[in-house]
Amino acid sequence: MCGIIGYIGKRAALPILLNGLRRLEYRGYDSSGIAVIPSGKSRIFIRKTPGKIKALERILKSFSIPTTLGIAHTRWATHGVPNQANAHPHQDCQGNIALVHNGIIENYEILKNNLIKQGHIFHSQTDTEVIVHLIEKFLRESIPLEEAVRRAVALLNGSFALAVVSLKEPDKLVGVRSGSPLILGIGKDEYFLSSDIPAILDSCRNVIFLNENEIAVLERGSFKVLDFAGRPIRRQSTCISWDVTQAEKQGYPHFMLKEINEQPKIFEDILKLRLHQSGSKVTFGEEALDDRLLRRIRNISIVACGTAYHAGFVGKYLLESLCGVPVSLDVSSEFRYKNLLIDQNTLVIAVSQSGETADTLAGVRQAKRLKAKVLAICNVVGSTLTRDADEVIYTHAGPEIGVASTKAYTAQLLAFYLLAIYIGRLRGTISLSHQVQLIKCLKKIPKQQQHILKQQEEIAKLAYRHAHFGSFLFLGRNINYPSALEGALKLKEISYIPAEGYAAGEMKHGPIALIDEYRAVVCIIPESKIYAKMMSNIQEIRSRGGRLIAIATEGDTKIKELTPEIIYIPRQQEIFSPLLVALPLQLLAYHIAAKRGCDVDQPRNLAKSVTVE
Repeated sequence: MCGIIGYIGKRAALPILLNGLRRLEYRGYDSSGIAVIPSGKSRIFIRKTPGKIKALERILKSFSIPTTLGIAHTRWATHGVPNQANAHPHQDCQGNIALVHNGIIENYEILKNNLIKQGHIFHSQTDTEVIVHLIEKFLRESIPLEEAVRRAVALLNGSFALAVVSLKEPDKLVGVRSGSPLILGIGKDEYFLSSDIPAILDSCRNVIFLNENEIAVLERGSFKVLDFAGRPIRRQSTCISWDVTQAEKQGYPHFMLKEINEQPKIFEDILKLRLHQSGSKVTFGEEALDDRLLRRIRNISIVACGTAYHAGFVGKYLLESLCGVPVSLDVSSEFRYKNLLIDQNTLVIAVSQSGETADTLAGVRQAKRLKAKVLAICNVVGSTLTRDADEVIYTHAGPEIGVASTKAYTAQLLAFYLLAIYIGRLRGTISLSHQVQLIKCLKKIPKQQQHILKQQEEIAKLAYRHAHFGSFLFLGRNINYPSALEGALKLKEISYIPAEGYAAGEMKHGPIALIDEYRAVVCIIPESKIYAKMMSNIQEIRSRGGRLIAIATEGDTKIKELTPEIIYIPRQQEIFSPLLVALPLQLLAYHIAAKRGCDVDQPRNLAKSVTVE
């Protein structure tokens, strides 16, 4: 979950590496560090510090270093507390090698003990440091850096992405990928290594996503990709179409707020892409799905983590109601360890913004071993999930920098709506007229989202009035039960306020014991077939002194009798309400966190992409 970046080229490396770190900070911000080989010098310049990247920038302000080669790292701590010694890069005993690492080395203790017996001296508590000492051991045999790296990684168990430089070959940068993501960026007379696309987006658009167990060797004017046996591999690059401005704040105080406000435009663009010219038919264009597979499947299994899991939960409702297919839903970390009852007639839908979520990837590989077909719903073109899957639906949300997912979540929801309509029509569970009606409703969503965003000032004021509450309960029913789960997750992610999401019908089975005048309760109550049931739940909360916030449909006068704290959404069919409910939930969480002075974009202990189990 850490972020790494490397550069070799003709430009000054230090500002490139620092800029890349800033754009990778969402992957971890416990500490950061940088290592460069200064031109004409016989030592590696290295500086590292606990804390966020601003602390590293302050340290480097007093240095002017002529260098065109280096590596850098921003850390999410696993082994060892966040301090200077444990910060990356790590070096060997002689200071001739520097290395950064994203991942976990599971057998590091055995390796470390053996290396200590051989005379190696360790300075950190990290698992990473064993790798640089292993490379040092093999370099003593007078072999090339890439060969020493290859021999070292053959001894490692776990997941890792590495970037390595050495004084013995000061014009070479070596990258390794096994289990953790690593991208090779190809610029004009320069090359990059990065954990994620945003870090290099302003310098190059052509990238190679390294596959499992591959090594990239970057030199001035050339590069090569090898397997772990040292055999060369021919790989085609992918052109990234993301706009670099999408990875910038553009005047917003936080990326999260910017990304919340991007949602109507993203929806407009996706609908233009996914709807046939006639406007009444769903098409996946060049991502054409296998219709024969979709007709024959007997059941669907959705696999995801965190926010993507909540999107999958809505997807379960949609696929069962519109397509008549039994759907199971699992958290990825549990799915992979179950006795899976899936086969060649099962469609596994794996959902991940990054396409690099470790547990989801492991679940996908287990499903494929059992002959199931895998459909990925993913935001990142060329990511590991999209390469492992049989079919792909890209969400086209653009880079999402805020750790708490917003636009990626609703783009995942939209992918499920489009997929459910497509499968339903294909299998005959949706008539032509019903399809036209559903698409007509979908087309209204972007303007309705814009309408909600015009209420931001009022939502902020409501949030400020509730920012002092010590805990929150989020309640929803039917297709908005997942919305309640997502609303609670958003709030606790960025404000650190304890929050729980519940199906409102379960309130009397436990959660009602928590309700008093110190707890705020967010009730999701749009027009629906269970509106009366939700109203009953609200009456029960009110009678016990709970502080009520309602998300309701415009024109609802009954709700005004029960609470003055209301966020209205436009009138829409119940089935589409999660696409609208998401925005007030996101804004509520954002403004509460901002009022409390929390770091909205980089909440403590969290990282954007969970690439280790």
